[in-house]
Amino acid sequence: VQLQASGGGLVQAGDFLRLSCTTSKSTFSRYVMGWFRQAPGKEREFVAAMRWSGGYSWYSDSVKGRFTISRDSAENTVRLQMNSLKPEDTAVYFCAAGSRIINSSVRSAAAYDDWGQGTLVTVSS
Repeated sequence: VQLQASGGGLVQAGDFLRLSCTTSKSTFSRYVMGWFRQAPGKEREFVAAMRWSGGYSWYSDSVKGRFTISRDSAENTVRLQMNSLKPEDTAVYFCAAGSRIINSSVRSAAAYDDWGQGTLVTVSS
């Protein structure tokens, strides 16, 4: 599966951005789609994930209530709406997909099979 992330940019604290992850595959019924981020000098960390079929979504504590993951089936796209951005949200954001992920593993990067190239989000104070 090919993934293409976009939508990053430079914003001020309190602003919003919407990231998009366009996929090459048209059938994702068994997939989990995730967003991870990696700040300079830090390890990649989980941000949000959802089952493409719907019904389940997960968020890290640091973004819960501010970020929303969603999917547009018609456009084979997963989006991450990021509101009330903070300087600590600055990172390269990656989308990922996995076809055999159980609920207890969605926060683990190792569980995902395919990754996009990343899009940079910079939040200034």
